[in-house]
Amino acid sequence: MQSLSHLKHSPLEWVPSLYFAMGLPFVVLNMVSAVLYKDLGISDAQIAFWTSLIMWPWTIKFLWSPFLELYRTKKFWVVGSQLLSGVLFGVAALSLQLPLFFSVSVAVFAVVAFSGATHDIAADGVYMSELSPASQAKYIGWQGAFYNLAKLVATGGLVWLAGWLYEGFSTSGTASFDAYVRSWTVVLLLLCVTLVALGLYHLRALPSGGSASEGRSLRDGLSGLKEVIAAFFTKRHIWYYIAFIILYRLGEGFVMKIVPLFLKADTASGGLGLTNQQIGLYYGTFGAGAFLIGSLLAGYYIARRGLRRTLFTLCCIFNLPFGVYALLAWFQPSSMWLVGGGIVVEYFGYGFGFVGLTLFMMQQVAPGRHQMAHYAFASGIMNLSVMLTGMASGFLSDLMSYRIFFLAVMLATIPAFVITRLVPFTYDDKPNDK
Repeated sequence: MQSLSHLKHSPLEWVPSLYFAMGLPFVVLNMVSAVLYKDLGISDAQIAFWTSLIMWPWTIKFLWSPFLELYRTKKFWVVGSQLLSGVLFGVAALSLQLPLFFSVSVAVFAVVAFSGATHDIAADGVYMSELSPASQAKYIGWQGAFYNLAKLVATGGLVWLAGWLYEGFSTSGTASFDAYVRSWTVVLLLLCVTLVALGLYHLRALPSGGSASEGRSLRDGLSGLKEVIAAFFTKRHIWYYIAFIILYRLGEGFVMKIVPLFLKADTASGGLGLTNQQIGLYYGTFGAGAFLIGSLLAGYYIARRGLRRTLFTLCCIFNLPFGVYALLAWFQPSSMWLVGGGIVVEYFGYGFGFVGLTLFMMQQVAPGRHQMAHYAFASGIMNLSVMLTGMASGFLSDLMSYRIFFLAVMLATIPAFVITRLVPFTYDDKPNDK
């Protein structure tokens, strides 16, 4: 039975803030942390490996999702994880003052990742429990917009703020390393305050999402998990689909961690020598806008022609723009229009092409008795691919240099084109004629 608490709280009171809170820790750990550690003198190989490894909880979150329904409400888990993540970002800020700041902060971020993944499970649970299917469709735009707003705020605003603070501390006579420590300490404390404030707000505004399932035990949770996994691996074409999910984002997995490091690296090292403020501007304005436009256009394109007829085109638009970074690495332009234009092309392609993989998992992999769990399972496999390639990317870029690395990434995209051209469809795929 659905909770009646939605009668007291309009979805607009909690859907935007809930999904903003969902996106913030993920983007900070996945992307912003790379810039932080680059500023503090950590090598590319170490940055790529550890900032990829700590994303592991988002890959395996389906393993503990059945157990969250055994205790308290979904609201309890949402509010608790927001408060915990906020406090942990505060701890991470303090850890930057320590001699072993890298080890300690990575350990703290790893706990934030578990908290953030738990938050995602519970937040989606509240959304699905509190809203009817019609309302879910009505507010899905708000959900996506504010999740991407978190990405804009993190990769654009927070990185820009760190650069602005660094300049202020530097001009006052602070040594470069200490200025970076102080600037990122302020940024992490700001994250702390933001997430704690969101947690306190949701303590009042968020509906419960339903109480724990009555009569369900730990044994029931384990049994349900076993059934979900067994059913997933007996689906038609499942091994082909797993290969498709892994290969589609293979190139992206390699470049995701290296691009911000390449943008920051000095030109003598093969990078572009950008400041944090410049990176924040390019990502937060050009990149975010291109991503949004690409995502919206892809939705209309697929709705008109159907996924089967558009999937290969989507794969091409998703993977070919990674060649932009090969061009930037070889020519090292200083023009903001060329660099910003390259980021626009890559982010537009990412927004346009990523929709194809998402819809394929929804329409061809997930359907069946355990649709929600199997979509989470497919998403976990997708994240595992990105995580493993990200872990290796730093070592490879150090070994090859940025120029050769980005050329190698283009070769790594070839299997994606092949498997996308041949991938079978289990379910009918018809464009929306309405």
